[in-house]
Amino acid sequence: MITDHAIAAMRADELARYAAANPRSAAMAKDAARHWHRGVPFHWMLDWGTPFPLFAERAAGAELWDVDGHRYDDFCLGDTGSMFGHSPAPVAAAIARQASRGLTFMLPTDDAVVVADELAAQFKLPFWQVTSSASEANRAVIRWARAITGRDKVLVFNGCYHGAVDDVFVDLRDGLPELRRSLVGQVYDVRHHTVVIEFNDFPALEAALAIGDVACVLAEPAMTNVGMVLPDPGYLQALRDLTARHGTLLVWDETHTISTGYGGYTGSQGPPPDMFVLGKPVGGGVPCAVFGFSAEVAGRMERVRAEGESGHSGIGTTLSANALALAAMRACLTEVMTPASYDHMLPLAENLAAQLHGVITRNGLDWHVAHIGSRGEFICDAQPARNGTEARAKMHGPLEQALHLFLINRGVLIAPFHNMTLVSPATTQRQVDRLANVLDDCLKTLIG
Repeated sequence: MITDHAIAAMRADELARYAAANPRSAAMAKDAARHWHRGVPFHWMLDWGTPFPLFAERAAGAELWDVDGHRYDDFCLGDTGSMFGHSPAPVAAAIARQASRGLTFMLPTDDAVVVADELAAQFKLPFWQVTSSASEANRAVIRWARAITGRDKVLVFNGCYHGAVDDVFVDLRDGLPELRRSLVGQVYDVRHHTVVIEFNDFPALEAALAIGDVACVLAEPAMTNVGMVLPDPGYLQALRDLTARHGTLLVWDETHTISTGYGGYTGSQGPPPDMFVLGKPVGGGVPCAVFGFSAEVAGRMERVRAEGESGHSGIGTTLSANALALAAMRACLTEVMTPASYDHMLPLAENLAAQLHGVITRNGLDWHVAHIGSRGEFICDAQPARNGTEARAKMHGPLEQALHLFLINRGVLIAPFHNMTLVSPATTQRQVDRLANVLDDCLKTLIG
């Protein structure tokens, strides 16, 4: 059994150890605080639970070095931005080559032709557009869905995350929808236009869609930002069938579930969506994203355009589909996100899940391990969650923070938000073994 006292004692010890081991990061944090709000260029960088930010010096493959010279086995990989490894050689070469030829033109390049063909082949949808982030892509598909259906509602699942899109910041608390409490500066009530239900709740889904006012369902095939919530058998097909029956568009956001296999969940397992979003991994870490759609959706989009006026649609930015992003995507799609990469990642992720389960069992804990392809979670509770409410209830912030600090201090990075791990094409068996061994040491320390 792990007590609150043991957690607090470990956290205190690890905070002191971190501070002593990272003097250059401490000094840089002090200097950065002069003008960066809260001391960092963006607030995510504070979410690691450390007393001051860890300043990175460089990274390659599945390794990262900080400014104090420590090396880390990296299972966070930029929270999926570098899911296929840091600076894959083909992507780095493409960026360097394009950098000397121009970064943005507001015109297509030859890379655009290859990128579109690869997207269509991998993800089984014929038409595509490029944006600068998955947040922007999700805003675009919501706008298009509302425009072509004439409906105003978006349906999301409790505990979802689809980037910085106002419409999705609605949670269920005690069964009632409320604005997410972390949402800053919201001046209108998005609950007037957003429906939220629990994942895996078929009756709630059927009732919500039967009203006939939902333009689209925006969902991950498996929820990955509230711990990990996997779909019940048959639920995704029911979702596909019900949306089709009620004239609602189905949108898969596969920014995280691209980990499932070649072609993501859509390409490897299905069912197919009407629209599809893929964000940060598609350019190997360069800011970009894509959204794809069926031929029927494309036709309906053209009818909407014909009925309106020319001019800015509210979709896209000047840097959307810039030349640098297209070069990076071409290299990533053709040379990095390949079947061979998944052939390495998926068995190694299975091995990691098995090792973590073994460590947990040997230490007498009733935790469980969930994973979807190369993405895994060890969750500090016995039973898998079926929805966002259950997943939130299983989170243990102080315990998770103590675990993360212990791992960081021993040269292992996992995602700071919860216990998420990623296996990349560059990850080795040695790194997997080491993560399991360090977690074993951590649990033995906690249990005493």
